[in-house]
Amino acid sequence: MTDGTLSRPPVHALLADGTTVRVRPVRPGDHEQLQRFYEEMSPENLRLRFFAVSPRSAAMAADRACAPARPGYRALLAETQGHVIGLAEYDTGGDGDAAEMSIAVADRLHHRGVGTLLVEHLVSAARARGITTFTADALSENRDVLRLFADLGLRTARHFEGPEVRCTIALDADDTYLSAVEERGRAADVASLEPLLRPNVVAVVGAGRKPGSVGRAILHHLKAGGFTRRLFAVNPSVNSVLGVPCHPSVSALPLTPDLVVVAVPAAVVPATAEECGKAGVRALLVVTAGLDRSQAQALLGACRTHGMRLVGPNCLGISNTDPELCLDATFAADHPRPGTAGVAVQSGGVGIALLDGLSRLGIGVSSFASLGDKYDVSGNDMLQWWESDGRTDLALLHLESFGSPRAFSRTARRVTRRMPVLTVDAGRTEAGRRAAASHTAAAATRTMTRQALFTQAGITATRSVGELLETAALMHSQPLPAGTRVAIVANAGGVGVLAADACVEAGLALPSLAPEVVDDLLAVLPLGAVVGNPVDTTAAVSEDQLQDALDRLLRSPDIDAVLVALVPTALAAATGEDLIRALTNGLAHRARPVVAVRLEQDLPVKLLPATAGGSVPSYADPQSAARALAHAARRAAWLDRPLGTVPDLDGVDTRHAQEIAEACLAAHPDGGWLEPRTCADLLTCYGIPQLPWSWAETEEDAVIAAQRLRGPDGRVVMKAHWPGLLHKSEQHAVHLDLQGDAQVRAAFRDFETRFAGLMTGVVVQPLAARGTELFAGVVQDQVFGPLVLFGLGGTATEVLADHAARLSPLTDHDVHDLITAPRCAPLLFGAHGAGPVDLEDLEQLLLRVSRMASDLPQLAEADFNPVLAAPGGVTVLDARVRLLPREPQDPYLRRLR
Repeated sequence: MTDGTLSRPPVHALLADGTTVRVRPVRPGDHEQLQRFYEEMSPENLRLRFFAVSPRSAAMAADRACAPARPGYRALLAETQGHVIGLAEYDTGGDGDAAEMSIAVADRLHHRGVGTLLVEHLVSAARARGITTFTADALSENRDVLRLFADLGLRTARHFEGPEVRCTIALDADDTYLSAVEERGRAADVASLEPLLRPNVVAVVGAGRKPGSVGRAILHHLKAGGFTRRLFAVNPSVNSVLGVPCHPSVSALPLTPDLVVVAVPAAVVPATAEECGKAGVRALLVVTAGLDRSQAQALLGACRTHGMRLVGPNCLGISNTDPELCLDATFAADHPRPGTAGVAVQSGGVGIALLDGLSRLGIGVSSFASLGDKYDVSGNDMLQWWESDGRTDLALLHLESFGSPRAFSRTARRVTRRMPVLTVDAGRTEAGRRAAASHTAAAATRTMTRQALFTQAGITATRSVGELLETAALMHSQPLPAGTRVAIVANAGGVGVLAADACVEAGLALPSLAPEVVDDLLAVLPLGAVVGNPVDTTAAVSEDQLQDALDRLLRSPDIDAVLVALVPTALAAATGEDLIRALTNGLAHRARPVVAVRLEQDLPVKLLPATAGGSVPSYADPQSAARALAHAARRAAWLDRPLGTVPDLDGVDTRHAQEIAEACLAAHPDGGWLEPRTCADLLTCYGIPQLPWSWAETEEDAVIAAQRLRGPDGRVVMKAHWPGLLHKSEQHAVHLDLQGDAQVRAAFRDFETRFAGLMTGVVVQPLAARGTELFAGVVQDQVFGPLVLFGLGGTATEVLADHAARLSPLTDHDVHDLITAPRCAPLLFGAHGAGPVDLEDLEQLLLRVSRMASDLPQLAEADFNPVLAAPGGVTVLDARVRLLPREPQDPYLRRLR
């Protein structure tokens, strides 16, 4: 049995070959099957596990694993369809931060990643219990288990003692380990998606004779799209549909399908899934909508039990345009054009719009997944598929929810280094809500959280499907700009002005052209041309003149991109000039992006093909072109920046902080706001600087505290406190500038009178020096994890709502971004003649707040307002922390949703 883990639910995860297994704690009733698990091992496997073969080995091992719960012991097993295939255990001996670890895997499952997966889960469980080291003994000839330990990604030392090896494994879950886990997860994930996205045999269940049915439409698409592998239909009433052979059931098919498309009524879906699982099907595409809760649970349960990956339900379908496959299992109106963009959406309507848009642009699609209600396969899965498929160079996402945002973030950070990842930031109406209160949870909107995820992961977030396609057109066809400096060339002055406004509003810069560039342009442009920025070529410009001007601008070291705004003129028509050809000639030799704006264009964006290959994006609106350039510039800046690191912090006492949290929740099982003394103790564990203060419950104690804390000016501040008090200023629960004992007594009596029956005490502090009042805080999002907020503080924080946010843990780059993102940032760098604040101390404060949030899953909310920032340092003047009873969750642990 396990140490306090019987309440933990089982999880499903993938082995190296894509097989689904269930990982769960051992239960008392597992004794018989655990004994059988060992008895079925070969004598050689038993010898390597126990160092000797004894008739009692199996029974003793099962006895130990199923014994009554005891401190410091944990056992996890892996099973498929109710059969145990692996067991991992650790035992501290009752106390301490080191544990002996052992592992066993069924003979037939060797070299498929069972042991590695179990050890990963055991490491996660041990770290949550404060265990820092595993030791494991193995025979030196047991190369498999020694290789398993060596390949974990954890620091491992070996000590040889005769025929045995003692391995000591440090359980530091650093980036090296997380990257190793991530790579194993990626390989397993891609393997599990092969039957879904590269099936050899496909069957459609629910393809009827009646035109208009979804099943029939998908079957038609598969056949008409030229699916190159074996295709069947399941229909007990007919022998064929659309010329595709029919069989009465999945089990009656002559070949076991890799992928089954399910298009039957909701009530029949669970039974269909169960039949598919028993027949050995590896993947399901369920397009059916309207499943109720029990039907949904039964569907997912069948998929997990039988190891089937699932897309849907309630979805449009999937496609893979690989010419060797030609899989189009959708009911969209048209087949997607083959290409290089991977697309994953939850909304079928958005999916159709993106498929049509990408086909119209000529970019095309490598693979497409409409995820629908997203019970299983997610955007994270698709990113890993595109990373590995050898065909995708652009990823487009439209996700309305995230199953594991932190795992998604790590995947996206890796994938965006290789290809652009674009998304639509949907559901932004919440962003219009101003923070109604100054505490962190009210200030943190879901939109802010999503945007933090996108920013940190390097994902390009657009505001609409149209903007997504416009940006995709540029990133597909043009190099990234090195910066934000844009030169505008127009053959009509008014269009140039519109383009200039659009660029500035998008955050781009319009630098003045260097004198030598001006001279070069004047030498090639018609008389009357105005060479500023924008450059007005006049309507008389010819194709050759425009191309010469572009070439000269693109050679300028002061320009990162060129926007060419053109309108049709009678002069060009009369002379047969093709100004568009000037944009596409010599395209292959350009190292900087060129975009066109044509106000008369019938479509929002087109790709203008060049005769020698390649294309130039052309927009009907200068704002669209400017937005696309701005997105490309941000991506280039993100790629140029080195990967951030989470700095090591001194003076952190995580163990004591966890003890404080556990003690508070033991006294208050429902959680709540910490009282000031406990809150201060918690902050001290992380070295968070606080203004000196004292707690007082009587008038005399308040006077004594004031006498001790008065600064050179003799003034102190008194703040009333009672459980649940959030807004001291609104409640008039603060007295400032108290001088002398008489004023301190009067302030205390005032609080006693007004807050009788509420107040539990007061906090007395010296009056703080002058500085910039800031706000810092944390909110623990149930889905996204801890979010760190920063911005302008004081009583105006809820009015101005000048906050930025990043997901924890913060890297050094995240902290820099967090400090510079709010509108108040210039104040921190010495704007308006004031000296800059101590930025190093401010960075340290945010890093320590982030560390506290990462260490303590019970920390529901922390609110530091105001934080006083001055040239001499940074100090928290007021702090509140709220705890809730929450179990730690390892966001990087390999498991299916």
